[in-house]
Amino acid sequence: MLKTLGQVEYGLYGLANSIVGYLTVLDFGLGNTAIRYTAKYKAENKEEKLKYMYGMFIILYTLIGIITFTIGYVFSLKANIFFKNGLSFEEVKTVKTLLILASINLAVSFPFGVFTSVITAYEKFIFLKVSTIVRYLLNPLVYIPVLFFGYKSIGLIIATTVLNFIFLLINLLYCLFNLKIKISFKKFDFTLIKEIFSYSVWIFVGSIVNQLWWNSGQFMLGIYSSAVSIAIFNLAMQFKSYFESFATSISGVFLPRLTSMEANKASDGEFTDLFIKVGRLQFILISLISTGFILFGRQFIFIWAGENYDFSYYVTLIIFIPLALVDTQTLGIAILQAKNKHKFRSVVYLCVAIFCIVVCIPFIKKFDVIGCASATALALTLGNLLIMNWYYHKKIHLDVYKFWSELLKMLPGVIVSTIMMWLGIKYLFPNLNSYKILLPFILLYVMLYFVVMYFTSFNAYERSLIHGITRKIRRM
Repeated sequence: MLKTLGQVEYGLYGLANSIVGYLTVLDFGLGNTAIRYTAKYKAENKEEKLKYMYGMFIILYTLIGIITFTIGYVFSLKANIFFKNGLSFEEVKTVKTLLILASINLAVSFPFGVFTSVITAYEKFIFLKVSTIVRYLLNPLVYIPVLFFGYKSIGLIIATTVLNFIFLLINLLYCLFNLKIKISFKKFDFTLIKEIFSYSVWIFVGSIVNQLWWNSGQFMLGIYSSAVSIAIFNLAMQFKSYFESFATSISGVFLPRLTSMEANKASDGEFTDLFIKVGRLQFILISLISTGFILFGRQFIFIWAGENYDFSYYVTLIIFIPLALVDTQTLGIAILQAKNKHKFRSVVYLCVAIFCIVVCIPFIKKFDVIGCASATALALTLGNLLIMNWYYHKKIHLDVYKFWSELLKMLPGVIVSTIMMWLGIKYLFPNLNSYKILLPFILLYVMLYFVVMYFTSFNAYERSLIHGITRKIRRM
């Protein structure tokens, strides 16, 4: 994509996707609500309520899909008003087409999103993850011919929409024929609707905040800078997206279990123990990726994207530093949702996100893309770390001091493995200028990291996970 589209068109592609990303907030938090209430009703054996709830969700999501496309289409007509200073006439014209196509993709996704939530609530994670892996493998097989035939960013969005529809249809069939769920449109329970929206409204606010944080950068750069700056920032956001996929791969499967724990009146100590247990596992993975990016990120970007994107390394690094700490606590968000205590987080994040946008404007004018990244990092530190850790400790009664002390115990292993690898690169092989040289060093670092962490930082449970993996490998 980077080589075929060129920096300008890649920037426009990222801008269109970031704008449509705002429309994902029209989900109103119903995806997470469907997971929570499916898990809740299953635990309470209220199977009859489920079929009416699914019918209501499909109707609501269909209406949301129609609204989504309408908003996207209207915004595309007015795109020249927003971007006349930062983009050329032809660039604005391309963005308009991309916005319409991306809006269609999102509008189609909404009604089928119910079935993804149902599969998650039933804890069929193997099916979901395998489906995701297959889709990721298919993406380049579809995208590369599209790019070679010269269809560029417009062809990519059309291909994305087709693939998206196929996999949403697979989820629908899995729910109907494997999980054997029932759907009824006969009864519209307004009492349940009121209860659902009182829960989901704060998830909705949280979604708005998430979009303000992660998509306002491209939007602001489109107004005050250029398509090239958007491309550099968009590549950094791509790394952030990959990073969070790893970070949430562990915590993302716990909402059904946490909902059941809350329904069964689990103690604060039980929630804290799970918070720490998952947090340590996330820290192991996040620290490996963060230090690996520090060691190899700049060389990787140079080989992968080219010298024009060299600045993306520093932009990504500025965001990664606070994000690495924040993402060790993603289970806390699921705990808040399970306890229906996510209102405070949403309000705080909204205030901090507005602060981020206000700060972002002068930062971009002064420091361009680095200023944009710095404003985002400042907002992350203030909202996600300082304020939310106070709330977790004081109001949710999670032992945050114990959490961070457990993570600090693991820090020496991270530092030792990073320094060892840095010295090896500096004095033995300083020129990592091709995949043939870079990838073996990355694999070497992964092995070194886990060996050092195993002997210096892992507890008995974490060592048992390693033993289980090695036993499976030996059997295979």
